[in-house]
Amino acid sequence: MTAPARPLVLHVIHTLRTGGLENGLVNLINTMPREQFAYAIACIEDYSDFRDRLEDKTVEVVALHRSRIGTWRLRRSLFALCRRLQPAIVHTHNLSGLDALVPARVAGVPANIHGEHGWDVGDLTGTARRPALLRRLHAPFVDRYVAVSKDLERYLVERVGIAPARIAVICNGVDTTRFAPGGTPGHPVLPDGFAPPGTVVIGTVGRIQAVKDQATLLRAFAALAAVQPAVAAQARLAIVGDGPLLAELRTLATTLGVEALTWLPGNRTDVPAVLRAFDVFVLPSLNEGISNTILEAMATGLPVVASAVGGNVELVADGDTGMLFPAGDVAALARVLGRLLAEPDRRAAQGRRARAAAIDRFSLAGMVAAYQAVYAACAPHRPGATG
Repeated sequence: MTAPARPLVLHVIHTLRTGGLENGLVNLINTMPREQFAYAIACIEDYSDFRDRLEDKTVEVVALHRSRIGTWRLRRSLFALCRRLQPAIVHTHNLSGLDALVPARVAGVPANIHGEHGWDVGDLTGTARRPALLRRLHAPFVDRYVAVSKDLERYLVERVGIAPARIAVICNGVDTTRFAPGGTPGHPVLPDGFAPPGTVVIGTVGRIQAVKDQATLLRAFAALAAVQPAVAAQARLAIVGDGPLLAELRTLATTLGVEALTWLPGNRTDVPAVLRAFDVFVLPSLNEGISNTILEAMATGLPVVASAVGGNVELVADGDTGMLFPAGDVAALARVLGRLLAEPDRRAAQGRRARAAAIDRFSLAGMVAAYQAVYAACAPHRPGATG
């Protein structure tokens, strides 16, 4: 007897390129038991070679190019895609994913799940009227919501008007085997001569865009070097990632006089090795959902300095696994960095506790189990199906 086909989950995402949401989606698909569900990904715009990180090469990835064809043709394309693939679940992500909800329902998809993962630079506080209105108008077409943080759950309840019973809060998980302390002593990933023995490397990883606010980190590092000349000999700054503001950030490093003390290599594919080259991890974002890079840094055993916004405060225990500072506050961040530079024992202790917290509270297995439960509850019953 032929085994029943696995129900298909069609993920709808803005683009499949390097980024936190995209990384979380790939991790989810790679880790979910393959015998339970099949997957496909529809990109509202397009995708890059980041799709190659999908281990299951049968996962279909479709680029729809909304900016080229317009919203109405996009919706017709999504309707046609749902009719062809016949997914059991359409799982949309963030604001642009809303465009798929009505086409999926009209195409007869049994269940729609909508996930909220973070904040747009144009709506950092969640107070903009139009995004909230769009979410409210699409709410009748959503069967279940997933929020990656309590902060985003509050937004859905208080601003969009979603009943708490319709929302599952599922924190991102991290692969604590792939992201772990260790490796070759020193900093082999960094350019030759950039970080001599004994150097403390302060680093961040992320897309270089306004919401990530790497400029505040660069200014804080420069301010610290200006008032503590020994910093120039003791510390280096690494800002890893690509994005629309990379050239501007490199110019700022030159303007601030710290070009020789900073490394801005653009995008890297060896993030676990890059993180192992750091001694302190910093995330200066103006707002966040749940940051995958914070979780990866914690799993690597790094103390995490983060802006006290969004989901960051749910991940970083101030004074225990890292330190928090007010977003955009250059002076406050400089003080925190100065303290960590001066106290190696504090850095080491916070890093150990961060690693323990990643293992105990933010495991990839826990995230996968939570999504399995949501999918199982939403997927239509199939005769003969098990699990």
